[in-house]
Parts: sequence; structure tokens; C-alpha cells
Amino acid sequence: AVDSSDDDIEKKSLFRCPQCIKSASEKFKARPSAYLLIPLVAAFVGWFTNYLAVQMIFYPVEFRGIPLWHKEEVPLGLVGWQGIVPCKTKTMSRTMVNMVTTQLLDIEQVFRRLDPRVVADALAPEVPKLMESIGNDFVPLSKAQRLSRALFFSLPGRTISSVARANRRFLAGVATSMQDNICSLLNINNCVIDQMMQDRTMLGKLFRRCGQVELDFLTNSGLWFGFMLGIIQMVVALFWENPWALSAGGTIVGLATNWLALKWIFEPVNPTKFGPFVLQGQFLRRQREVAKEFSSFFARNVLTSEKLWGSILNDPSTKPSFDLLFTNRLKKFAYVLAGGAGFVPGGGLFGGVASRAIRKLPDHLHVLHPYVDETLGLQETLRVQMERMTSAKFERVLHPIFEEDEL
Repeated sequence: AVDSSDDDIEKKSLFRCPQCIKSASEKFKARPSAYLLIPLVAAFVGWFTNYLAVQMIFYPVEFRGIPLWHKEEVPLGLVGWQGIVPCKTKTMSRTMVNMVTTQLLDIEQVFRRLDPRVVADALAPEVPKLMESIGNDFVPLSKAQRLSRALFFSLPGRTISSVARANRRFLAGVATSMQDNICSLLNINNCVIDQMMQDRTMLGKLFRRCGQVELDFLTNSGLWFGFMLGIIQMVVALFWENPWALSAGGTIVGLATNWLALKWIFEPVNPTKFGPFVLQGQFLRRQREVAKEFSSFFARNVLTSEKLWGSILNDPSTKPSFDLLFTNRLKKFAYVLAGGAGFVPGGGLFGGVASRAIRKLPDHLHVLHPYVDETLGLQETLRVQMERMTSAKFERVLHPIFEEDEL
């Protein structure tokens, strides 16, 4: 009796699998369109969830929703959302500028490329205009112009030549002093972060420019990964009937497609040999291309001569240092113009002249920007240094925004 029952169990187990396959086949034949629709729907879910995830990285720039509760640098409010990058601009900018200043740029070395004599030659024609503008603040316009020109042209030719030389020495001295003290005159952290905070779309534009290939892959891969996972989901539905199977499968597809795409983009970090193949994350393989895009954007939009000067002259942490340096140099210049006789305007008057000179300075620096932008060569320096970064360090250029998306 025992033997016969064992035989029955064995026969049932032998025929169980074919019976399942037959049942699944009959279910498919009865409703083929319904089952074939599962991979297609999964493909759409995979694409749409990844597309939505990418959009939510960058948009909306400002918080959208009902402002019942919204914590700073937290994208999700009680009822509403703010794009991850716009929301976390300050933190992400600080991380990025730390990378730039510690791994890509030596600010002191870069500013040593400027020739103080060339700076002086470029700015020298602007000094008379600056002084005339300051004079207009103290004397009516027409009188100031007539007086300043009359005094200047009444001077002997040798004196005019001496004034011109003193002017250039003054400007070259200012340039040299700035090079010697650039770390106290220019706060790169504030320069970059202030710009990013003023225009919260700027950081997103930089990330898009560097990582558009990866962002497109993240979106489009949802279609194919979703389709493949949908085939598995269809097979499960044929063999296992459960009202929650499709809902659970849709959730898994949405999460899995994002996860798989991110793994494909960033892993492995270092080139890894797998049989005849060398595997490395898609983003890491594009290091040279990304370095070119990053350096171009940063040099042309963030660390331009105009932006650097603006930071020096307006950043509360550096402005006092520049004001002191410029005022001291201006005093020496005024002493030279006085012929060494010690005649310098009184403290109150001179302070007014110096403060007006500093305030009006930005209106006269435009002649200097082309030379500074070209000579600093920030685009080339950033590109070369970024190409030399290790894969592990380079991966941190873009991965942080995707890590936020994973959360």
C-alpha cells in the first residue's frame, strides 16, 4: 500500500509541470491581447517613471504646492515639490566648488599668469575718465570738465609724461598687490555659490550639459528594462493568479528600471575585465567629453573676469581687504602726483575720493576682461585637470544628483 501511494505521488509530480504549462497556454490563447499588453504597459511604466524622475531632479525651480510645511533643502513638502537641484543648490554648489578649488584649480598660481604691466596698459586710459567722473561729483559737470582739461594741458610735456608713468606704476602696483593677496581678495566659494543661488537654474544647466547623455539613457532605458521585466511579469501572471500581482509588478518595474539604469551609468567605477570585455560605467567612459563640457561652461559662465571682479568688489568677506589695498595704493599715487611735497587731500576728502573711485571702478574694468579671460586660461586648466582625475573622484562630479533621485 505504501509503495502504491508513493507511485501516485511520483506520477502527480511528473505531470504537475506539464499541466501548469497547458493551463498557462490555454489562458494565453483565451486572452492573448490582454497578456501581450502586460510587457507593453510595463515598458510605458518604466519609461514614464524614469522620465518623471529626471524631470523632478530639475523642476520646478521654485516650490510648487500648498506651503503648509516645507523644510529648507528638502524637496518634498507636506503638499508640494521643488526640484532636487534647485532645492539643494547651496549644498551641491559647495560640494562642486570644493572639488574645483582642491582638485582642479590653484587660484594663486592661475592669477600669477597675469602680467601687471599689461594690466596697467589696458587700464591706464580709463584712469583720467575715472578721475573726471569723481571730479563731477564735487564740481558741476561743465566746470569740472573745463577745469580738469585746462589744468592737464597747461602742464609741461615732461610733467604730463611723468604723470602717465606714475599712472602705470600705480596700476601695475595694484595688480601686483592683488596677485600677492588674491586669497584674501577673492573667495571662490562665495563667488560660485552666490551666482548659483541668484539663478537656481544655472547648476541644473551645468549638470544637464555634462550629463545629458546619462539623463537620456536613464529615461529611455526605462522602456527596454520595463519591457523585459514586463515579459517576466506576464509569465508570472500566466502561472499564478493573484489580484495584487500586476500592481506589485508595476511597483517593482518602476523601481527596478531606475536602479538598473543607475548601475549601468556609474558601475563599475574602475575599468573591470570580464572575460574578453572591459566593463566600466557609461558616465566614467565619457570622462574626456564631460571634462570638456564642464570646463567650457564653468569658464564661460561662472569664473569669467567680470564675475571674479564682481565678487572681489562686492563680497562682504573680501571687499574690506580690497578697499584697504586700493586706498593705500591710491594714497601713494596721490603723493607722487603732488611731486613728493606731501600734499595729499585731507582724510575726509581723500576718503570720499577713494570710496567713489572704488564704487565707480566696475564701469571702467570692461577694457580688462578680454585679457584676463584669455590669460587666466581657466577653460584649458579645468579640462586638463579634470581629465587627470581618478575614476573614483570623477564619478562624484555627477553621481550626487542621481543619489538624491534614488532617495
